Amino acid sequence: MQDLIDDLLKFSRVATHGRPFVPVDLNAVAGEVLQDLEAAVAQDGAQVHVDALPTIQADPLQMRQLFQNLLSNALKFHGEDITPEISISARVSDGLAEIAVHDNGIGFDPKYRTRIFRVFERLHSRMQYPGTGIGLALCRKIAERHGGKIVADSAPGVGSVFSVTLPVDQHEEALVIPHVEEDGAAGRVEREHVYG
Repeated sequence: MQDLIDDLLKFSRVATHGRPFVPVDLNAVAGEVLQDLEAAVAQDGAQVHVDALPTIQADPLQMRQLFQNLLSNALKFHGEDITPEISISARVSDGLAEIAVHDNGIGFDPKYRTRIFRVFERLHSRMQYPGTGIGLALCRKIAERHGGKIVADSAPGVGSVFSVTLPVDQHEEALVIPHVEEDGAAGRVEREHVYG
């Protein structure tokens, strides 16, 4: 119950209690979140690969919440006897940063790709996979506050890709932007970190 209350408070405060946008190094954000999730990574023997990520204008706390939720889900939703493999990649093009979180988890039917971003919408029972049903809705609200968006691509048994598109430089009054389509490797960064 306390987790539910905490998540509802986070959700309701995205716009009203957000911090000013400042330069945020997403490499540092990913590293801090992975340190927080160190026990879960070790427990499942997960392998997490992180490409170099850009620095963007953003609310640092909300970027941490975004990464925390996406990585927690990638670690949580895996099949039995499957070692979780997660990769975080980024590309920058035309002033937009697209951050993609890939996993080899249980996946989901593509018909639910919008439903999963609604508050309290769950595809599995709490007995199967614990959680409050607010995490992805919070991710969407954070992306929208930053003038961006989040989309998911998946299929049962083949894992999922969550892509967050955000302006690199912006002001708080930024408008929601359309999803950036893949256009090759432009803007991809080359160094890689491996955790786990």
